[in-house]
Amino acid sequence: MSYPPDPAAPEPGPVYPDPPYPGTPAPPYPGAASPPPPYPGAAAPPPPYPGATAPSPPYPGAAVPPAYPQTPAPPSYPGGAPQYPGAGAAPSYPAAPPAYPGATPTYPGSPQPTATTPPYIPQQTPPTPTPTPATPPEAPAPDDLDYRHAGSRIHVAAHQRGADATAIGQLAVQVPGFLVSLAVVAAFAVGILGTAMGWLVILAWLASGALVFHRPTELAFARHVMKLRAPLAEERARLEPIWREVTARAGIEAHTYELMVENSTDLNAVAAAGHVVGVTTYALNEIPSSNLAAVLAHELGHHTGGHAWTGLLGYWYSLPGRIAWAFMRGIARIAIRVASVFSLAATGMVYLFIGMFVIGGFVAAWYITVPLVVAPYLLAYVGRQGELRADRQAADLGFAPQLAQVLYHFQAQEDAVKAQAAAQGKQLKEPGGLARLLTTHPDNYTRLQALEPYLQLGR
Repeated sequence: MSYPPDPAAPEPGPVYPDPPYPGTPAPPYPGAASPPPPYPGAAAPPPPYPGATAPSPPYPGAAVPPAYPQTPAPPSYPGGAPQYPGAGAAPSYPAAPPAYPGATPTYPGSPQPTATTPPYIPQQTPPTPTPTPATPPEAPAPDDLDYRHAGSRIHVAAHQRGADATAIGQLAVQVPGFLVSLAVVAAFAVGILGTAMGWLVILAWLASGALVFHRPTELAFARHVMKLRAPLAEERARLEPIWREVTARAGIEAHTYELMVENSTDLNAVAAAGHVVGVTTYALNEIPSSNLAAVLAHELGHHTGGHAWTGLLGYWYSLPGRIAWAFMRGIARIAIRVASVFSLAATGMVYLFIGMFVIGGFVAAWYITVPLVVAPYLLAYVGRQGELRADRQAADLGFAPQLAQVLYHFQAQEDAVKAQAAAQGKQLKEPGGLARLLTTHPDNYTRLQALEPYLQLGR
């Protein structure tokens, strides 16, 4: 086919056929022999552009008709007429958008996708974790206890529980606090509820001391106040045989007491209320069975001597007085702070009033106030004596050497703390005279010295 002559040209010239499209054979030049026409029924050649519906002449091998003047305008092609080489930019065709982000684009002449199938993405195989070597389980504490009563008949003592001099001393020292508490309870009960209901409240408070021996109340006290728990199956399997041996040597029925465990890294045990014996997880899992038996025998001595229940009973009956004293101290502190806001003279007046009140109490009821002041020191002294009595109880059962090993362990820990502080240039503050009198446990050397007679006898 040909284009119409350029009107800007000076004169019409010969019209040449259009150049072939890329990928098609060149048409014959003028004067060349024309190829034979296609046979009837032959398949039509494919369209040169995607989406064309009719063939566009010339086709390869087809005759080119001569151009005549006033030849009608050729049909328009998609995208406009092709340009001659060098006449302009090459024809551009809109690229089909990819079906999915990252898919390969399609080009003119390539088959169009028929389904919106996402491209294949190979699955990422997670790396195989490198197995770490298993940590070997810690070796259990050695079971070196001499089970003398394993499988034999156990002698049961006639008295399962008592009250030695230490227990009686604890009760005697708590009498002033009990009287103050009784006065506090009576004042509030009668003043608020009246005489009849007030006396019922007073009698109920006096009877509440029996809860010290009430097993469910004791267990609730141990769980919520002392943070003890029931032992696990593995802990019970280690703890009960040792406890049976200790109680068998003392002639005590093992089921009389409840064994409980405290989650702690300290070597310690406790005799609580009337029937609870607690031991730390460190003592249960880290020390030999013989040393654990010595610790349990010490706590059993507190129970059989009555130290546990008398101490808790005295604390319970003195609790209202302690609460009233704490309330009064709080009021005094508030008064001093408020007075200090106004002036120094007001602060001095508050201090003078408090001092006169305390002196008046000492003069009017010296038989109550003096024992209250001295009671903490007496209770600490009775507590130290109770510890020594419990040590002797354990030594009488044959655990003096093992108990001495535990005390040496305590002393080694204290020495290590002091050495570490000295290495850091620090100096631990030693308790003074009055503070030493308020300690409820004697020092380790005092306890070891009390065990010397049992160690020399080889018991």
